Amino acid sequence: MSSSFSRAAVALLSFMLLVVAWGGLVRASRSGDGCGANWPSCNGELFPTHPALKTRVEFTHRVMSGASLGLILGLGVWAFRRFPRKSWPRRGAAAAVAFILLEALIGAAIVRLRLVGADSSLTRVVGMGLHLVSTFFLLAALLLTALWAAGTPPPSMRAQAPVSTLLFASLAALLLLGVSGAMAALGDTLFPVHTLKEGFAQDASPGAHFLLRLRGFHPLLAGASACLLWATAAVTSALRPTQKVRRMARLLSLLLLTQLSVGLLNLALLAPLPLQLIHLVLADAVWLALVALAAVALAEGTPQLQLKASAEARPL
Repeated sequence: MSSSFSRAAVALLSFMLLVVAWGGLVRASRSGDGCGANWPSCNGELFPTHPALKTRVEFTHRVMSGASLGLILGLGVWAFRRFPRKSWPRRGAAAAVAFILLEALIGAAIVRLRLVGADSSLTRVVGMGLHLVSTFFLLAALLLTALWAAGTPPPSMRAQAPVSTLLFASLAALLLLGVSGAMAALGDTLFPVHTLKEGFAQDASPGAHFLLRLRGFHPLLAGASACLLWATAAVTSALRPTQKVRRMARLLSLLLLTQLSVGLLNLALLAPLPLQLIHLVLADAVWLALVALAAVALAEGTPQLQLKASAEARPL
């Protein structure tokens, strides 16, 4: 157990949320091509001189991403020096290092392939989806590292159903929802509208771009995922009756309600930039709350209440 290491991991996680939000600004402002197709240089320069606004936005994101890479590598070195071999904080830090390296590779590929700005290709959508999934896993790795370093017991999968089934299904649903949200946000950026009526007509048009057709799928998936997550929070809280589990379940439910409210407001107001960024950060917060709930509910030694089959249900 190391409180200083855990606090450092939490601080780094907070910084990563800021990096994610700035990445959303890069996409929403179409600044992804601000440094051209050059990487790691910016328009052929290490430090751009007399940059345009979109170059400043993109270059700032690169600086923040580079700083996060260095900090996570430093966290990994610290974990390997501080914790014994095969310890869970060490495993979590190693996973964080792997995912930040993957993030860097995906980001470089997106820039070099010019999957930025006004590009609306399927390749860009795939790249964005991979980028989002790797970001989610990176955030989860940092959070789990902090929890395990602070004393949360390692996970145990023995006799954990149906809680484990619900938790992993919810995690998968959030990954799918996050990818659909990224597609919807890209569609809002590339195909802006002035009224909801115009947006619905645009989505329903026979010749609509595939991003517009996928845009209408996101609210439906959000509603279905919310129902699954609320059920997961309720069942987990009932079958793992500890204070930590109940606290995480309440936090997840509250964040989920807030996110749905912001999502509806975002739709009604035609996705203004500030709401897009708030919606993005809340999506990460919901993901982290679910990861934290899974960590404490599946932790070794957590009290378990098992569902019992009714004797009356046996066939005659």
